[in-house]
Amino acid sequence: MYVGAALAVGLFERVSPAGVAWLRLAGAAVVLAVWRLAARRWSRAARGGRVRWSRRRVALAGAFGLVTAGMNIVFYEAIARLPLGTAVAVEFAGPVLVAALGSRSRRDWSALALVVVGVALIADVRLEGSPAGVVFALLAALLWAGYIVLGARVSSGSGSTGEGIDGLAIGFVVAAVVLSPLALTAGPIAGEPLLLGSALALGVLSSVVPYVLDQVVLRRVGRARFALLLALLPLTATVVGLVGLAQIPAPLEAVGIAAVVVGVALRREPAADPPAGDPPA
Repeated sequence: MYVGAALAVGLFERVSPAGVAWLRLAGAAVVLAVWRLAARRWSRAARGGRVRWSRRRVALAGAFGLVTAGMNIVFYEAIARLPLGTAVAVEFAGPVLVAALGSRSRRDWSALALVVVGVALIADVRLEGSPAGVVFALLAALLWAGYIVLGARVSSGSGSTGEGIDGLAIGFVVAAVVLSPLALTAGPIAGEPLLLGSALALGVLSSVVPYVLDQVVLRRVGRARFALLLALLPLTATVVGLVGLAQIPAPLEAVGIAAVVVGVALRREPAADPPAGDPPA
């Protein structure tokens, strides 16, 4: 995901962050739609019957796609103004909120406390330098919480992981169509195949791969545990920022990353049986 984010930063010189976010969305929608159609998941269920999509399920998938697209847009606006690791740290307030609402034990709260402390240490936000960047990152945090909640409903409401990915594809197609006016801001790269290829790679790296894996994991572990596992993302964002964007973390940020990782390790639960219709993990 954050390799894709680093690639997106390079495109900001030619296209607005919102335009890059739409290119990512459209690229992911095309790849997912072709994949699911090729697998005949939209026309046939795993047992040979027809897949029936009620209006409610389509509306839920569409809402999920729009929330995901909105999250991507404001996140790109944030990383256009803030370092990658800082923006991710602020954005992580969303998953922490979802994890807190799903916690039950003292151990859970201890783990969450470590995560919160770690995020606070690695944030290193300079409000004086870019207040707009902080606002965009906080909006991304709110939408990320919505992504987790809606994503869990999309995955749990499907009969199989494949149908959950179908919902993801439908949501992306709906969002790409609804937000198609943003394509006008992507005009500068319309005649440049290399940049268009980069945009397609962005969709695969930042949306198709991680969001498909999200659908698989959400069905197996639940939204609270999933939200806490996302605490690993500030670590990956920091590593990608270091390697790809030459953003070196301060010693205090390194301590924060360690606190986040310890918090994730502290939260352990007995393995649950996989949902019906899914193969064993």
